[in-house]
Amino acid sequence: MDLMGMMGKLKETQQKIEDTKKRLDTVLIDEESADGLLKITITANRNIKTISIDDSLFEDKEQLEDYLIVTLNKAIEKATRVNEREIDAVARMDMPTIPGMDNLFK
Repeated sequence: MDLMGMMGKLKETQQKIEDTKKRLDTVLIDEESADGLLKITITANRNIKTISIDDSLFEDKEQLEDYLIVTLNKAIEKATRVNEREIDAVARMDMPTIPGMDNLFK
């Protein structure tokens, strides 16, 4: 593949990655506390969409804060895995073989 062809392929791959990032804004990840009193929905791009809090959690501020931290962290972890898997798949599928750069997306 010539240099111009590789540059074109890189631009095409970059566009596909950007398109994938936009699509990931529509992929929703739901997470909830073990007892279901707190529910969170975020996108695969880690933007919070909804938080649903059972009224009983408002009685104990510290407990609510703990619930939020644990549940948000679990949701963010799931979203990050989805995001990285999708972006990695697009990058690996379309990247041209460039000598010395084969470990770039590993």
